[in-house]
Formats: sequence, C-alpha cells, structure tokens
Amino acid sequence: MRPVKVGNATIDGEVVGQGWRIALEIKGTKDDVIRGIGQCTEALADGYQSAALVTSVQRGKRIKPEFFHEKLVLLGIDAKGEVHQVYP
Repeated sequence: MRPVKVGNATIDGEVVGQGWRIALEIKGTKDDVIRGIGQCTEALADGYQSAALVTSVQRGKRIKPEFFHEKLVLLGIDAKGEVHQVYP
C-alpha cells in the first residue's frame, strides 16, 4: 500500500475495483483520529465513493458515532487481528 494524494490531504491507501474506489486511512494508538476523519472527508470530496477509517476496536468505540454514515465507516481491529465494522 502506498500513500495517495487527495485534494489537500494524503490518505494511507485505496482499494480499487471496477468503477469504484474506497479510501483507507489507518490510525495507530498515538495518531490523531480527528485528523483521520478529515483525511477521509477530503477523499470523499475528491471523488471516492466511500472511505474507511481504521483503528483499534477499543479506541474506535470512544469516537462519537455521528461522524460516520454510509459513505464514511469506522473499522476496528481487535487483539486477534480481526476486523470489525464499529460505525455506522
């Protein structure tokens, strides 16, 4: 995965299919999650069909759910390395 420039921001990567693109922004325990939401929003404004912010499940549950909707999802990774959709 390589960084991708989107508008005034850079996202960590993207998933591309036939006729669609999903932006990915990954935030670790020390990273700024609010900045990640902004990066995902910038990707949506730049033409991505959807965006996913990825962090730990534990950290993700502390973020207010109203930031997320059908185009901006929050994914959490648990201690076993399994991915869960936290919001919406």
